[in-house]
Amino acid sequence: MAALKGYGFCAMDSALQFPCPRRFSGYKRGSSKWVSPKAAVVPNFHLPMRSLEVKNRTNTDDIKALRVITAIKTPYLPDGRFDLEAYDDLVNIQIQNGAEGVIVGGTTGEGQLMSWDEHIMLIGHTVNCFGGSIKVIGNTGSNSTREAIHATEQGFAVGMHAALHINPYYGKTSIEGLIAHFQSVLHMGPTIIYNVPGRTGQDIPPHAIFKLSQNPNLAGVKECVGNKRVEEYTEKGIVVWSGNDDECHDSRWDYGATGVISVTSNLVPGLMRKLMFEGRNSSLNAKLLPLMDWLFHEPNPIGINTALAQLGVARPVFRLPYVPLPLSKRLEFVRMVKEIGREHFVGERDVQALDDDDFILIGRY
Repeated sequence: MAALKGYGFCAMDSALQFPCPRRFSGYKRGSSKWVSPKAAVVPNFHLPMRSLEVKNRTNTDDIKALRVITAIKTPYLPDGRFDLEAYDDLVNIQIQNGAEGVIVGGTTGEGQLMSWDEHIMLIGHTVNCFGGSIKVIGNTGSNSTREAIHATEQGFAVGMHAALHINPYYGKTSIEGLIAHFQSVLHMGPTIIYNVPGRTGQDIPPHAIFKLSQNPNLAGVKECVGNKRVEEYTEKGIVVWSGNDDECHDSRWDYGATGVISVTSNLVPGLMRKLMFEGRNSSLNAKLLPLMDWLFHEPNPIGINTALAQLGVARPVFRLPYVPLPLSKRLEFVRMVKEIGREHFVGERDVQALDDDDFILIGRY
């Protein structure tokens, strides 16, 4: 690597070519006048991945073709640890009912409540058990670029097929900084960018996506702004998945979306596949809209956690700050299951309205 202009490299660091701190002087040679130094932009020092790993990496086009991707729920044991037995059952149900991909550790899977060790372990577990039957997309995004880089390196190292990345939230950056953040991870492998201003507080504008789409690793965008934005991208050949279950039918059949990244498919994967694969079906969409509205009555994943507990496929264990929906909403869910048909929902037990005392809320785990 060539030396940065105006600076040298330490001889002791010649193997790694790290810039030498003692040479970062603010004084011009032969002059005592102070000159503000230019920022030293040091290229990423990522270790090269093994060639075999790169060759076995999923082709971005394989990710672009997915129509039904489930943002999979993470179930817990009573002490708050992962319930991998229940998790495996949930993923198997998705595979059996035609889901083509799962988002591991997303908002629905409560990646925000996981340590990075838990997060990468769950991605690796999913790949190890199911990677040959379904595409595993790890949510390795962060509002810290350093964390996003490290987690994405680890995610691809354990075999995930693609990464999901969100724009930096809370400590928001400029649009230029946002683009630089995504560019720091795009080179690692197939990537889906997730735009959900309601959670991040910042919209990813189309001109940023257009610039990022020049990278062949951009598989597409999970878009939550609405179908007009979806159309803006699809008209230019950018793959989009609807991030809003209640809009995904129209997004798919009227606005050119490839499919949906869905919460509702945790409950009725077969019906969501039908909605995405079998042509326009306004009656089925209308039948599912009340369920979708119910799921998002409170912020996700509160609704899906409550529903899966009442269906008996996940223990009624919540990691705080999430708490179950109130009894009135739990009773409403029982009625909806019966109206739509219990046979369409995951699990085999009869749906039941759980009492408040049935739930376990955990703050330390």
